[in-house]
Amino acid sequence: MSIRIITALAALATSACATKGYVTKQIQAASDSSRAGWIAGDTSLRGEVTTRFSAVDARIDSVNTNIGTLRQDLNTLRDDFGAKVTAMEKGMQFAFPVTFAFDDAEVRTEARAALDRFVQVINKHYAGSIVTVEGFADPAGSAAYNRRLSEDRAESVIEYLRSAGISGVTLRPVGLGETRPVVDGASRDMPGAESNRRVVFVVESTGQVATDGN
Repeated sequence: MSIRIITALAALATSACATKGYVTKQIQAASDSSRAGWIAGDTSLRGEVTTRFSAVDARIDSVNTNIGTLRQDLNTLRDDFGAKVTAMEKGMQFAFPVTFAFDDAEVRTEARAALDRFVQVINKHYAGSIVTVEGFADPAGSAAYNRRLSEDRAESVIEYLRSAGISGVTLRPVGLGETRPVVDGASRDMPGAESNRRVVFVVESTGQVATDGN
């Protein structure tokens, strides 16, 4: 074999080795780049998940705090003002010792502290709700008269709530007359008659803040 042929074969072998080495380096570089991309993507995803979980935890803590505060405020209404708070399908019912004199619709002075506290609780926890004020009367007088009187009582209480600063809710008066008595047949000066001359509050959550609560 001539020297030229041997030299050509050697050069070809060297070129093949060089090409193989180049390709290997390119594959390794691509692999390293992909691995780096995977790591960066995984790190970014992990950070996003962590951030979202932190936000959820913060919301849960906030909800728990609000629930605890609401429970304390409702207990204050019960303990300090004798309110009866009952859970309903769409909201809450508040029965206060807000009563009226016979054949009268004026809010009594002794009822104002309870109503003021009620306003604070509503403004704090029930923005956007519908607050129905149900007025009642004792059975003295005709049913039609008692219905009008009970509605006057509901409207009188609503007027006081507005003056006390209630906001962000829809206020609705309803006169229910002599229906749903606390003490059957009690009227005028009879024992229990005053309990029949009362208002009851029903707070229904609408899930949104009212644009014109009053």
